Amino acid sequence: MDFPSEIIIVPILFIGLPWLIMHYVTKWKTAATITTDDEDLLGELYQLAKRLDERMDTVERLVASDNPDYQPARLMHDRETDNQQLRELDRLLAEKKEAR
Repeated sequence: MDFPSEIIIVPILFIGLPWLIMHYVTKWKTAATITTDDEDLLGELYQLAKRLDERMDTVERLVASDNPDYQPARLMHDRETDNQQLRELDRLLAEKKEAR
């Protein structure tokens, strides 16, 4: 008596294949997201960068007040085009915190 191949093929098609597809779809979705620890670290790094930017502005103002020939090499202090991006980041961070 021959072993019917339908006993193997049917479960593979209706159980194994959908399970395999769903397994990799969920792996793909979770790999594309950032973890909350990563978000917290990015927030801390952003705050640190803002503080360092403010300190750099202060240093440049102090050097410029002592030396009238000094020309700052970086962006001008409190330029609207520079601060617009920072305000957008602040808004996005605030929205993230409210969503939690």
